[in-house]
Amino acid sequence: MNYQKMQYKVLTQKDKFFSRKFDPQQLEAALNSYASEGWVLVTAATAEIGMGMGAREEMIFVLGRPAS
Repeated sequence: MNYQKMQYKVLTQKDKFFSRKFDPQQLEAALNSYASEGWVLVTAATAEIGMGMGAREEMIFVLGRPAS
């Protein structure tokens, strides 16, 4: 089998594109910006950060592209 090496990038709400505030238009701009560099969205999920009453959900986006 011929396996191609991959590179991955993880975006969260703390990424520079979001200024710690999630906005769908900013997400679209970020994805389009990374797409112009060859990145594609692999998956998106939410993760619970923290514990108890201080817990919050955070969006996580995983991008991938063939390694150069």
